[in-house]
Amino acid sequence: MSRVGKAPIPIPEGVTLDIKKNLITAKGPKGELSLKISPDLSLKVEDGFLTVSRPTNNKIHRSLHGLNRTLAANIIEGVSKGFGKRLEIVGVGFKGEMRGKKLLLSLGFSHQIIFTPPAGIDISMEGNNIIGVQGTSKELVGQIAAKLRSFRPPEPYKGKGIRYQGEYVRKKAGKTAA
Repeated sequence: MSRVGKAPIPIPEGVTLDIKKNLITAKGPKGELSLKISPDLSLKVEDGFLTVSRPTNNKIHRSLHGLNRTLAANIIEGVSKGFGKRLEIVGVGFKGEMRGKKLLLSLGFSHQIIFTPPAGIDISMEGNNIIGVQGTSKELVGQIAAKLRSFRPPEPYKGKGIRYQGEYVRKKAGKTAA
């Protein structure tokens, strides 16, 4: 058995699962998410736990087993607690601000970057240099955080740019004066 795949997923209070063939729909206090899993795998809910099982022990089924179990655990956690990432803006004159639902970023370009988050994602600013990205889908939260970081990734000489909070930026030595 896959170590990840064989672990049962606890279903928290307030979360209901609806399983139809290979589609899981989770409803909870934070919203509703659906996941289509591999048709070869089977799902079973008993005693407040969701278990994913595979038909055979071949390599494809083993890899799909762990993957689909983790994706199912992520949608259950997403509708119960939600996910979030924090980014920090580092650099002189670099800042961000919220205008309604839109995020305005001043990152040293000749223009401001205006970012409108997709449905299901909430963006907030703490001060003018910390960006918070929250949502129910772990995949979408990570994707939006990566997109925001890509507007001005940290550069290796001074570390200016947008980075994940706690991310270490490896610095290079500048050129030496002759």
